[in-house]
Amino acid sequence: MNYTGTIYRPPMEAQSLLLQVTTGCSHNKCAFCYMYHDIPFAVSPMEEVLADIDEAARLWPGVERVFLENGDAFCLSAERLKQIAEAIHAKLPKVNTIAMYASIQNIKGKTDEELQMLHELGINDLNIGVESGLDAALERLNKGHTSEEAIYELNRLKKARIEYCLNIILGGAGADLVHENAEASARLINAVQPPILFMGTLHTDPGCSLHRDMKSGAFPECTFGQLLDEQEELISLLELDNTYYFGLHPSNIIPMQGMLPRDKDAMIQAIHEMRDHLKGQLDKYPVRGSEGAILL
Repeated sequence: MNYTGTIYRPPMEAQSLLLQVTTGCSHNKCAFCYMYHDIPFAVSPMEEVLADIDEAARLWPGVERVFLENGDAFCLSAERLKQIAEAIHAKLPKVNTIAMYASIQNIKGKTDEELQMLHELGINDLNIGVESGLDAALERLNKGHTSEEAIYELNRLKKARIEYCLNIILGGAGADLVHENAEASARLINAVQPPILFMGTLHTDPGCSLHRDMKSGAFPECTFGQLLDEQEELISLLELDNTYYFGLHPSNIIPMQGMLPRDKDAMIQAIHEMRDHLKGQLDKYPVRGSEGAILL
């Protein structure tokens, strides 16, 4: 299999075949992200993709799920994705889902008819970094979309029956906008009713612009207490019909998962217990390790 640069995947794709169809990220401007800083964006040659599919058919003929790499493979045109999907199904007939990272801009570039066609080809379970429902945060994070654009495009996915995981970042608006970020993010989440809600907490690596701003004080980082306040308010405001909350990322203060609305009270209780546990440290800033892991 051909891979260029570091390959990233969501936790739920641990058993998937990873098929690289792009290199880097087509946006690659998010203020908090350093994942593809030294990898120019490129589309993998079709002959290379087809060769990888042939190799996968020899080595893993029974694979049922494929994750297209890298940063936002859904940036490819609908026609290109159609060619890749048809090649996958021709050589790997047991595949039922073709997933990938995507952005709001990627969705915007496709018609309703194209989205429906891609769904029929098995393209599903997109992983989308929306990050916040607050426009001030989206601008500061340099996401390239507004909250209203996100709501509109995500509802287009729903109309096409393409499921997705919606990623939100706690602390993404900074310490000055904790309440506003929780309220706006809850509004966005309620408006789209995502099948999966992935919750992480803001962390940066040396080299990205937000890391420099956090170190200089230009971006006010949230304390333990502020992060817990934002998470509690956001969860309290959620009005969801049937959403899986995945909050096991190591960047989170509290690793937790569950179904909403069923487990809302238990989640809020877990936040209260952690607040009690961190009494005396609530005004301190998290110290982080690998992948943003909070070192308590």
